[in-house]
Amino acid sequence: MTVEFYDVKTRRKVQVDDKKLLKVTFTTKTGTRYGLRGKTADGRLLTKFVSKADWDKLKIPVG
Repeated sequence: MTVEFYDVKTRRKVQVDDKKLLKVTFTTKTGTRYGLRGKTADGRLLTKFVSKADWDKLKIPVG
């Protein structure tokens, strides 16, 4: 399975394999946001925010 991220540096959409993904949470003043972190081929981290339902559904390690 791959997940599509937008790479701001290259201004393109990129596909990241699920082996290079982690589930993360971000605590804000108004609550918790759920996201995915993916690593590009050159080692940069990309972030994508997802809904809690999608976050719970994915079988990816929490980082």
